[in-house]
Amino acid sequence: MTTFWSFWVIAIVTINLVGCAWLIWWTAKPIDNEPASGESMGHAFDGIEEYNNPMPRWWLGLFWGTLVFSVIYLIMYPGYGNWKGLLGWTQVGQWEAEVKATEERIAPIFAKYAAMPVEAVAQDAEAREIGKRLFLNNCAVCHGSNAHGARGFPNLTDSDWLYGGTPEAIKETITNGRVAAMPAWGAVLGEDGVNEVAHYVKSLSVAQIKADKPELVAAGEAKFQQNCVMCHGADAKGNFAFGAPNLADEIWLYGGDIPTIKETLNGGRQGVMPAQKNLLSPEKIHLLTAYVYGLSHSK
Repeated sequence: MTTFWSFWVIAIVTINLVGCAWLIWWTAKPIDNEPASGESMGHAFDGIEEYNNPMPRWWLGLFWGTLVFSVIYLIMYPGYGNWKGLLGWTQVGQWEAEVKATEERIAPIFAKYAAMPVEAVAQDAEAREIGKRLFLNNCAVCHGSNAHGARGFPNLTDSDWLYGGTPEAIKETITNGRVAAMPAWGAVLGEDGVNEVAHYVKSLSVAQIKADKPELVAAGEAKFQQNCVMCHGADAKGNFAFGAPNLADEIWLYGGDIPTIKETLNGGRQGVMPAQKNLLSPEKIHLLTAYVYGLSHSK
């Protein structure tokens, strides 16, 4: 907080405290010629008469006590501009202390599962529940609460993997993240070439395309073999090393209709899976790995 805003807060707090104190004092002080306590004030309306019934002393004492508490609080804790308080308390410090205490309390649970193979952890009911909570807190915003994914975010419940579905590959993905890069081919292939390759790729999962447009598919296949096999393979079934998807099945990350495939070819795709190693401990990543692994390997 800058010096200006610090003094601004100090001024506002001081004015409020002094103002409340003055208001309590002013309303409680006796008034000249005021009727005694319990006597009529001389006002009546519609049969209702006003009496002099001042607030009880204990009630006033609570108001004064609140003001005293406020002053003590502002001395001990932050709240008076840039003053940090005699106790040195901060929200961040409180949060870190609570997190540390929680981590120490649950550490034995995570340690137990960290010593087990991922496959065994994936079959443990308690571990799955813990892994599910970790997933919902850290992964569901992209992959969905049911892990079925969305456009641009893989479905984690099937057997189709970009970088491999082994425990080691999943743990590597969660720990260090992934950066996918499908280059744009529009300038290389041209409009006709993009259309041809799109039809060839679509024909890999829909045989009718080849029957309907054999010449278009054949031209696309030639261009695919020339430009795309390095990543996707000659059979177009993908490559875990590059994160290149299998194009011969009916599972699509961004959509499998011809216009969407052409969009991918023209502009490329840039997918990023953020690394979790700075957010989650190795023990938590191990449990999360087991949960994700179990989504597609459940008995």
